[in-house]
Amino acid sequence: MASTTRKLNFLIQEDVARDLEEMVPAGERSRLVNETLRRELLALKRRSLTDRLTVIREQGPVYEQAAIVRDLKRDRSRK
Repeated sequence: MASTTRKLNFLIQEDVARDLEEMVPAGERSRLVNETLRRELLALKRRSLTDRLTVIREQGPVYEQAAIVRDLKRDRSRK
């Protein structure tokens, strides 16, 4: 499956640009930037979802472990 690409215009700091040009061959830079951005965006999404789940957890009812075990045993015995 062919991947589509899009050109974006943004600025990076001079030292980062210099390191990128010195350390990564010209034909590999886009791949490196894409992989790095993909990894960082995934981390941002995970942090956002974790924050949302924390809020939901704090708003929900609290169950004690003993009650959970009791209810699981009851449900499993019905089968």
